[in-house]
Amino acid sequence: MAKEFPGRGRVAVLRTQPETVLEDYGRLMELAGLRQALPQDRETILKVNISWQTWYPACSTTPWQLEGVIRALLAAGYRNLIAAHNNTVVVDAYVGERNNKHKYVVDKYGLRNVHLYEPQYRWVRYEPPQPFLVLDQIYPEGVHIPEILIGRNIIQLPTVKTHVFTTITGAMKNAFGGLLGTRRHWTHAVIHETLADLLMIQQDIHPGLFAVMDGSFAGDGPGPRAMRWHEKDVILASADLVAIDAISAHLQGFDPLSIPFIRLAHEMGLGVGDPEQIEIVGEDREWVMSQNWDFIQEDTFASRGQKLIYHGPLKPLENLLLRSPLVPWSYFASNFYHNVYWYPFVGRKRVEAALHTKWGRLFAEYGAEAGLGGAVMPGMEPKTVTTAAGLALLAAGVIAGAWWLSRRRRP
Repeated sequence: MAKEFPGRGRVAVLRTQPETVLEDYGRLMELAGLRQALPQDRETILKVNISWQTWYPACSTTPWQLEGVIRALLAAGYRNLIAAHNNTVVVDAYVGERNNKHKYVVDKYGLRNVHLYEPQYRWVRYEPPQPFLVLDQIYPEGVHIPEILIGRNIIQLPTVKTHVFTTITGAMKNAFGGLLGTRRHWTHAVIHETLADLLMIQQDIHPGLFAVMDGSFAGDGPGPRAMRWHEKDVILASADLVAIDAISAHLQGFDPLSIPFIRLAHEMGLGVGDPEQIEIVGEDREWVMSQNWDFIQEDTFASRGQKLIYHGPLKPLENLLLRSPLVPWSYFASNFYHNVYWYPFVGRKRVEAALHTKWGRLFAEYGAEAGLGGAVMPGMEPKTVTTAAGLALLAAGVIAGAWWLSRRRRP
């Protein structure tokens, strides 16, 4: 049965420029039905996306996205706004909120700032009103979520980009970190079903649900980090997380209904995933539907290894490799690839080029009056390289040994 809610099947899309982006976010959110979707008598959580603790174009919530949303909410009479961050095993959110200038914006407007994984925030067992697709199988001891999320509005703040596991990542995927704890990687083998389950949870616990997506920079390739950036000058908003992800997928050049998590959510009635059934407001529908950016979803070295475990010949050893004391090897491998190899040798040059674009200059200007101008572009510390290299060799040995054992087990 279809879930009915204000703004179902409607997506606002606007073209924007740095000179008008903050005002454009206000108009965008009004077009998408902000006031109808979010009850004003409830606190509102802004779920910030930090996919990398260093700034990289299209990777994480932009400071103008966060500021534009805050300004629009305040202008519409919303108070008691909360910025929320999740932790990950490969990203330090405290470093990330500084390097991506989220903390600067949050402090500028005096918002409460919470890190959901800190001990003062309770995680409580969630009992679904209808059966899960997969989460009860992944977590037989029960699904636990942050208590602070329950009974509050939430606005997801993703960017337009591809993803190594889900083709694209957007509003639905942005709940992945906030609702699930550090063992969320257990769900990667069934990630599409997991995202549908998480949307069911959100629609149950939040009185209002909304998403605002930034496509000033958009990223293709092996997202959400090691991407190619593109200036696309587009922003999107919707109360329908399925619909906004579908339009983002369409813009990038993918068939939304060929992406399993969008198709699943559409078929379950959690939102509208078929672009032909989605109402476009703001930009002309014909312009939106004519867009095809020809984005490509690719893998990194790390994600190829993970897919061998989730879906390939190492599947029988998934519990050993990813749910046992051996699991840190995968974190080390990812950190080594992205932070020791990819960023210093590939990403840094791309960031330097991006800083010469109009959006890169805007990022560099953020916080300049507070001494926070420019962008932090980390290099390789000798200690990090030495440690990571040793761990990477250990990880390679673990994978090779696991692969050899899997071959021996075959009849």
